[in-house]
Amino acid sequence: MKKIAFIFDLDGVIVDTAKYHFLAWRNLANQLGFEFTEEHNELLKGVSRVKSLEILLNIGKVEISEEEKQKYLIKKNEEYLGYVNKMTDEEILPGVKGLLDFLDENKITYALGSASKNAPLILEKVGLYNRFTAIVDGNDVSKAKPDPEVFLIGAKKLEMNAENCVVVEDAIAGVEAAKAANMTCVGIGEQEVLGQADFVFNDMTGFTPDFLNQLIN
Repeated sequence: MKKIAFIFDLDGVIVDTAKYHFLAWRNLANQLGFEFTEEHNELLKGVSRVKSLEILLNIGKVEISEEEKQKYLIKKNEEYLGYVNKMTDEEILPGVKGLLDFLDENKITYALGSASKNAPLILEKVGLYNRFTAIVDGNDVSKAKPDPEVFLIGAKKLEMNAENCVVVEDAIAGVEAAKAANMTCVGIGEQEVLGQADFVFNDMTGFTPDFLNQLIN
């Protein structure tokens, strides 16, 4: 058995908060006078809040001052947090609890590696905060994915070599970051989109005991 550790992205892997981001961004776009679609929302996956606003403004071909940008970022986040504060453990995605139980039983440590500054709050709301050995969120990093910084910090906090870490990601930028960090990557989503990952599952239920034993032996 080789010593490995896991680093999980949050949105689309542990919980699906993308729907709440979408609602908040769509409302902001409406206020600015243009339509923001679910297809547009895909461009914001795994991207920081500031970069997301830039993409949104580009979609609407809207130019605003830095002062207005800060105002809209705060407003969007407050609306998003309104949704987050109502979250419960029912929002944990299928397969997650079973995987964490397996890792605990096999004494495999795991961290969270997310661009979200709200990651600790979300984990608290769904009752998973205390299960993670380490949490790396948007407050810890200066470079957004696909830069590998978030995962390299996670490996350091877990006291593991990068090549012994398994990253679980649902975004192209996250997969690229994992590969740049020289980590094994499991993509959650569509093969055509996440083909750079070492393994791709439709959802978290793909982590069967057979697959996990294959990874660690």
